[in-house]
Amino acid sequence: MHVEEGTVLAKVCRPSSTARHITLIDPAKQTADVAAQRAMVAVECGSEMIFVGGSTDTPDKVVHATCTAIQEAFELRMFAASQDPESDEMDWDIPVVLFPGGAHALSPAADAITFMMLMNSTKREFLVGEQVRGAPYLQQFGVEALPTGYVVCAPGGRVGEVGAAELIQPTDTELVEAYALCAKMYGFSLLYLEAGSGATSPVHPDLIAKARSVDGLTLLVGGGLRSGEDVARAVSSGADWIVTGTVTEDATSLDELRTRLTEIIKACSA
Repeated sequence: MHVEEGTVLAKVCRPSSTARHITLIDPAKQTADVAAQRAMVAVECGSEMIFVGGSTDTPDKVVHATCTAIQEAFELRMFAASQDPESDEMDWDIPVVLFPGGAHALSPAADAITFMMLMNSTKREFLVGEQVRGAPYLQQFGVEALPTGYVVCAPGGRVGEVGAAELIQPTDTELVEAYALCAKMYGFSLLYLEAGSGATSPVHPDLIAKARSVDGLTLLVGGGLRSGEDVARAVSSGADWIVTGTVTEDATSLDELRTRLTEIIKACSA
């Protein structure tokens, strides 16, 4: 792993004058080699982190193969940049972070993991069960945990269904503030507001703004962000990080992927 242990959380939480972008790659949606190609395009476009995960039933072998392929690709690009006086090798010092559907989808090749509590789930397994199962393996692997409160907002998509989430509606601003306060009091560093993979609409800006009003949390927003306009609204409402995945999966070529990501990442700093 090229990212030194213990540094990913500091990178995620460091202050930034603009919002930053994460590309989410679902290892179930393409081969490991294609995932590595898409990750490299994402970094070239300005993505500052790669999440690996998404599907709830992806076996660990597939997750591990994808993480390994991306890490190897980044290491090769870092080495090439170190040999070029006009390039900066640190441009490829990009964390590869697990975004798991459960304790079955882990890999020692990742730099870190979003160690999440699905806070508005009605199932114990997503509050603490999967976390208890996975913790010993993460300790053994030496994968850094990023303490994350995960809150699913309407429409919720598949994650809302599988996670049995009591969805946060656009008008539930006081409730989302209470979840943010709870996350802070638990000691979580990150709060992730999720509308669901491929959601028909993103997290409502009023929910983002209300969560942002709670100091001491780094705010991630994902799901349903399909255009630069969507991203700009989320950023202006207070998102620190924008997470997109469907635009990566749906791109029919690397050139199309580059065009889509360029628009989205440009909106992060607008």
